Amino acid sequence: MARSADADERQETTPSAPGKQAEPSLGLAITPTLVADQVYDALRTAILTGDLAGGSPLRVRDIAAMVGTSVMPVREAIRRLEETGLATRVAAHRGAVVREFTVTELIHIYDVRATLEAEAARLGAAKVTDADIARMEAACSRMQKAVAERRVWDALDDDEDLLRTLYKAGGNPVLVDVIENLWLQCRPYKVIGATEAMDHNDASLWTPQPALLEASRARDVKAATKLTKQSLASARSRLEKRLEQH
Repeated sequence: MARSADADERQETTPSAPGKQAEPSLGLAITPTLVADQVYDALRTAILTGDLAGGSPLRVRDIAAMVGTSVMPVREAIRRLEETGLATRVAAHRGAVVREFTVTELIHIYDVRATLEAEAARLGAAKVTDADIARMEAACSRMQKAVAERRVWDALDDDEDLLRTLYKAGGNPVLVDVIENLWLQCRPYKVIGATEAMDHNDASLWTPQPALLEASRARDVKAATKLTKQSLASARSRLEKRLEQH
């Protein structure tokens, strides 16, 4: 017979046996300060690195035991994962699982990204300052160094830093927040694409950024918008082919 939700709730809130110490997991030692943030960061990292695969259940009590905290911060962390699109609730009272994306969903995400980021590039290229250009140059240099050293995660972070600087220059923080949330959802697939590009010495993934930097330096709105659209269309095509082959 299936247990009631109330029974699950009582079990989840039951404290651990005295003297029993949970083993740390997910690569993070939890401290009392900002516990929910730390649990969220640990879970997000595990999802984005593939340690928690799509479809993996996010059981509140199990996670609380692994990180050595109560269930309340874990619930808050899972709620935030759902808000950012990295987790989804399978059914009422059944908990959440790591989000799985189909090829169709991925295409939809990239279509939305293309629309939003083209607008963000258009706005940013018209208003970018010399200080913004300097920050974009620094991010581009870091990205190229990370690519040469095959540091996929760092290369993607630096790519996003460059774009974030341009997009923020446009003056619409809501637009930038939505774009960053879509980046977060796409990160596992961006890692796949970047890793394969490095494995095959494919430099095409890293050529749009210097071109976008130069277009921004020239305040060339049309070129910046076009480059952004082309880059996202290319990225979507590569990932779509990759997912269809597996």
